Amino acid sequence: MPTTVTGGLQGLADFLDSLMGGVGLVALSIALGSLLWMIFILDALPIPREDKTRLNHQPLQWLSMSGWLLAATHAIALVSKGVVLKETLGHLPLEAYMGTTQFRAGFVRMLLSLGLAMASDGWRRSPGNLHLRYGTCGLMAAIVVSGAWLTHGVGRFDNRALLMTLTIVHQLAGAIWFGGVVQLILFWRRIKGDPSLHPLWPRALRRFSLLGITSVAVLVVSGIPLAWSYVDNLTALIGTGYGSLLLIKTILLLSALGLAWINHRAARRWYGEGGYPPVFRDIPHTIEAESFLLVSILFVAATLSSQPPAVDIPQLIASPAEVWQIFSPKLPQLVSPTHEELMIGEAQRAAIVGKEAPVFAVEWSNFNHNVSGVILTLMAVVALIGYLFKARWAYYWPAGFIALGVFIFFRSDAQAWPMGPMGFWESTFGDGEILQHRLATLLTFLLGGLEIRARTHPEARKLRYMFPILCAVGGILLLTHSHSGFELKTEYLIQSTHMAMGLFAIFMAASRWLELKLEPPYATWAGIISTVSMGLIGLIMVFYDEPLY
Repeated sequence: MPTTVTGGLQGLADFLDSLMGGVGLVALSIALGSLLWMIFILDALPIPREDKTRLNHQPLQWLSMSGWLLAATHAIALVSKGVVLKETLGHLPLEAYMGTTQFRAGFVRMLLSLGLAMASDGWRRSPGNLHLRYGTCGLMAAIVVSGAWLTHGVGRFDNRALLMTLTIVHQLAGAIWFGGVVQLILFWRRIKGDPSLHPLWPRALRRFSLLGITSVAVLVVSGIPLAWSYVDNLTALIGTGYGSLLLIKTILLLSALGLAWINHRAARRWYGEGGYPPVFRDIPHTIEAESFLLVSILFVAATLSSQPPAVDIPQLIASPAEVWQIFSPKLPQLVSPTHEELMIGEAQRAAIVGKEAPVFAVEWSNFNHNVSGVILTLMAVVALIGYLFKARWAYYWPAGFIALGVFIFFRSDAQAWPMGPMGFWESTFGDGEILQHRLATLLTFLLGGLEIRARTHPEARKLRYMFPILCAVGGILLLTHSHSGFELKTEYLIQSTHMAMGLFAIFMAASRWLELKLEPPYATWAGIISTVSMGLIGLIMVFYDEPLY
């Protein structure tokens, strides 16, 4: 799928916008969670002042780092959008660009984030300075409120103020939940080596559960009217990028809520029964798995902000039958057109006005997806054999990732090196879609190499944890992967498969993490769920049939 320079930069900017948006939400959540953790959790724990000051040191460090990171994400987003404007128009209308609401809000938020980083760093150095404490809280509040001008609501004609307010409340609740989970994990890592602090863990867990329940309630109450305002019918929920991302976000939210309920129930049993061993043995690891789901939700939320709301594109909504066609079971295409046949029709495929999908281009794409799906499905079958029959040879199933990486490298972008005329660096950094394909290729090589070594070399046990982390990164890349900034129906149908695979990749990551952390039989069941998720990704690709429009 070749691209012009302007189109490539647009795709790259869209990718950076979603990526920086996700990283920004993560940074905001950690900053907010750190602040509330100190005020709502640590201040309420029955510990001496000197211990409290010592335990506050780490959240303040994370608060400062998150402020710097949030400022950086806004700076990168502002610069990337300016570059696209310059390439599109031939010059940069700086005054007009700086006068936009998006630029002003982003720039103000960047300055506030810098102030937050410096104030929290000062507070860390002078724990008793109330001016720095209140100043940090004030800057945090200003950062949260300023985000209202970076939402879809600011561009609406009806109920603008209400939608902006609901969006900020929704973001605030999600940020508190994820940021609190991060601090809960850090708190456990901090105290687990100090037996004298162990009694604080059930108390912190129980108190955070109350904060988490409140956050979830606010998320639901604020999310329902937002969803109805931007996706007003069930067909749009599965027939548009915005609707599908909203559906995936809901599924991830319910899954995270399930893990949160397990944690809350364990804390209640601890107090009700005078002790409950899983609170120390298992719950820290379910909280870690919960964080995989929550960070994915934040990236989905950021990607939603770059998608046109479904209510604005009623003429481009795919029907349920069209969506089903691309996911329905069918025989894979295992014969590919030649590279020369493909390149003949590529000019039509790249056109924006009167865009067509030439037969050879569609067949090339179907072959790529179907063969990749066959490889993944076979890997899942071999992995399941390893679980069910304990066959040692099955431990080498991750080698399929290396084969998949080689295949993707040569086939994913026919217009780019090594098969096409575009150079490697030109195509990689000049086109957002190709960049994402290159990153996916690198991830598959890493997944295969690291997981084989981790499964076959006992001395490399720590490498095992790289697999779920890389799976989560791959899932997030798939969820933020976009084929078109114009939300064309054909492009959405292609994108819908990436989103579904991204969802299962996140489940694969969280389940694999639990497999590594928990004890049998829970570990075995978590491993099977992870493998089944991989198999479902494979089947989606086996049945992939790109629409010909």
